[in-house]
Amino acid sequence: MELRELEYVLAIADTGSISRAAERLYLAQSSLSQFLNRLESNLGVKLFVRTSGGVRPTLSGEIYIRSARQMLSQYRMLKAELHDMESLGEGRIEFGISSFRGEYLLPKALYSFRETAPSVEVVIHEMDSKLLHRRIAAGDLDMGLIAYQGDAWTASGKLVKRDEVIIVANKAHPVMQYVSIGNGGPDRLWVNLEQISHFEFLLSNHSTMLGSSAYEMFDRLNIKPRAVNTNLTAAFAAAMARQGLGLAFTYRSCAAPYPDVEYLSIGPDQYYVNLALVYPPEGYRSRAIRAFEETIRQSFGDCDHT
Repeated sequence: MELRELEYVLAIADTGSISRAAERLYLAQSSLSQFLNRLESNLGVKLFVRTSGGVRPTLSGEIYIRSARQMLSQYRMLKAELHDMESLGEGRIEFGISSFRGEYLLPKALYSFRETAPSVEVVIHEMDSKLLHRRIAAGDLDMGLIAYQGDAWTASGKLVKRDEVIIVANKAHPVMQYVSIGNGGPDRLWVNLEQISHFEFLLSNHSTMLGSSAYEMFDRLNIKPRAVNTNLTAAFAAAMARQGLGLAFTYRSCAAPYPDVEYLSIGPDQYYVNLALVYPPEGYRSRAIRAFEETIRQSFGDCDHT
């Protein structure tokens, strides 16, 4: 068995599609399909059931996939330990972050780290925080930056910073009539969520951290939000809100300046999620991983400041 075979099967499992897996692996779809047929023939079992919408693992496939993840994780740890015996200058880090947050926070850290360790490859995996948590727990990734409500990261990670959840509003939106000034600083604008619940909101779904945070705030106040679009990405919702098509939630770390947009804190006490670097429960943290962690912490600032 070759490591490449394990990677091929995991790509099919993760994408649920031979065609999408082939795109990820830079292979022809026919080549990947032939590989899977040969592998299943050699094993004497079917690993995937073909459906009109793609593929899904059989019971045998689930066992193979679980073992493949464990073997690849152990191989990465072995390589990390061997590289550490030589120098920081080589290695590979599988790093997970949400696409929305990564766009704003990660490029600076990556640039700084490349100057420190130019031969260390950082492979970015973009997905929502909740899915990232499952992938890290399974050992698929070396580390990830994950948003949490509360302090659930403490068993397997380190706090990086608190990130405020805020509202995106066009300056011409009538919500500006409900704005108060001065909370958390003389220029801080904030609104009471109860007073603005009659406006239309643009929401992400419950499976995302930003979406679940929004619904948690509404539920805590016993408010049913007025929303037509409830399954938007954070970036799409924010873009619509900037045009005055509703109100959206975003993070302070992702609040890019626009001349016709205001970012509003939620309530006098504000609302935060915690950003933490999280690692597999069992694994070796190489010098490259520890160096990348320090670069991220320096780039994102002191975790005691918002």
